[in-house]
Amino acid sequence: MYPIQHRKYRDGIDNLLVLLIGGIPIAMPTVLSVTMAIGSHRLSQQGAITKRMTAIEEMAGMDVLCSDKTGTLTLNKLSVDRNLIEVFAKDVDKEHVILLAARASRTENQDAIDAAIVGMLADPKEARAGVREVHFLPFNPVDKRTALTYIDADGNWHRASKGAPEQIIALCNLREDAKKKCHAIIDKFADRGLRSLAVARQEVPEKTKESAGGPWQFVGLLPLFDPPRHDSAETIRQALNLGVNVKMITGDQLAIAKETGRRLGMGTNMYPSASLLGQDKDASIAALPVEELIEKADGFAGVFPEHKYEIVRKLQERKHICGMTGDGVNDAPALKKADIGIAVADATDAARSASDIVLTEPGLSVIISAVLTSRAIFQRMKNYTIYAVSITIRIVFGFMFIALIWKFDFSPFMVLIIAILNDGTIMTISKDRVKPSPLPDSWKLREIFATGTVLGSYLALMTVIFFWAMKETSFFPDKFGVRHLNHDEMMSALYLQVSIVSQALIFVTRSRSWSFVERPGLLLITAFVIAQLVSVMLHLISQIADINRHAKLIYGPK
Repeated sequence: MYPIQHRKYRDGIDNLLVLLIGGIPIAMPTVLSVTMAIGSHRLSQQGAITKRMTAIEEMAGMDVLCSDKTGTLTLNKLSVDRNLIEVFAKDVDKEHVILLAARASRTENQDAIDAAIVGMLADPKEARAGVREVHFLPFNPVDKRTALTYIDADGNWHRASKGAPEQIIALCNLREDAKKKCHAIIDKFADRGLRSLAVARQEVPEKTKESAGGPWQFVGLLPLFDPPRHDSAETIRQALNLGVNVKMITGDQLAIAKETGRRLGMGTNMYPSASLLGQDKDASIAALPVEELIEKADGFAGVFPEHKYEIVRKLQERKHICGMTGDGVNDAPALKKADIGIAVADATDAARSASDIVLTEPGLSVIISAVLTSRAIFQRMKNYTIYAVSITIRIVFGFMFIALIWKFDFSPFMVLIIAILNDGTIMTISKDRVKPSPLPDSWKLREIFATGTVLGSYLALMTVIFFWAMKETSFFPDKFGVRHLNHDEMMSALYLQVSIVSQALIFVTRSRSWSFVERPGLLLITAFVIAQLVSVMLHLISQIADINRHAKLIYGPK
């Protein structure tokens, strides 16, 4: 036997270990990591590959999504209406305008515009029929046009170019009256949601690909229609209902952006990119600060990559959690700056490397599905955090008050068993059934700690009252006919009460209303039942061991 002072010293160490084991949420990093890992896998099944795990938390709190128009809100499958083609050159017809545009297009590795133009021909081979290609100028963000230098059947050299109307107008050096006519047609197309594509031609008398050639001739304007995705309007409606404000960020004209916004039901409160620099001529918005203008706008038109970065930065300064979609090299800075950078399907490697989430499916619906899944994942993590705070307060204060008031000593081993059973049960919350938050969610620490403190304090008080009734009163003998318990039996009963109620607490912390209304996942129920069976079995084993020990003390070993 140990001397009395040594035994008291050891009992004090044991009680300290009890408080340490119960007071440190050992499983928290594991549970949160497993929850996010399983959630990340589920997001990948929905077409959203997560590159950064913490992006799941940020997507759950995202309240602004800046979305590109082409390919995200629209199909990026362009078509040309032959009847609306405008011809400016006198010696050509609409078919020849299409042919020149097709010659200024790639016949291989086509983008959406090239595919639409070449597809207008009866046979795609006509784009190069009877001519020999000398040099092709691919599209770039600076020139905003493509051009082909070619030799016809008679040996004459020519160039054909197609691109943004402003660039082609400047290239052809149009007179003022021709410019006004051209802009009037462009505006008419834009009011109907049509993009304009200008076509020009040039004679090359010097017969070299480096030759500046003769003057460019403006040939015509082609109207391009990019239909919205069939699910875009419904997806935007769902996003607005979820508290996510979708802003259209496009390089197209303002009229096209407004018409697309009207069709999709996302609003027409849109502005040109010049307003971001305070250069807009509209007096109604001239007095508004840029930050407020960006916050209230439904979108911006005619933007460049630097404008995207500025939009994200201003929204973040207004305390918004901002998502940004992009697909090109020039979008990388904005994707990196955004809280959640989203590289859309078919994005470049630079855009993917700068983003947090990479989409494998086109369209905006994938993002909304990812938002709902992220909120469900975040809800599971928040439920566990409230549970961990509650259990910590319950075990620490419950056992501490019992030790201080009644000088009761505890076994660290039994607290360790409780911790293992609780952690094993709570890990199944990573696949629990939850209702995603209807609005953007975030770590509201005051709310979490307040809820955990109330629940933990209540359960700690119930544990103290249970022990008081068991030790100091005849409540259990009178009401249930049980005899007074000795020290070991009270310890077993106390641990059984703590274990059962602690594991059942998860059904309370996981619910936003009455716990019996929200059905938990099957895996969580199964883990709870198994943990209860193990707890009861340990209690019975403890009781049998206690009976055998007392029998040996009374009758001696046999």
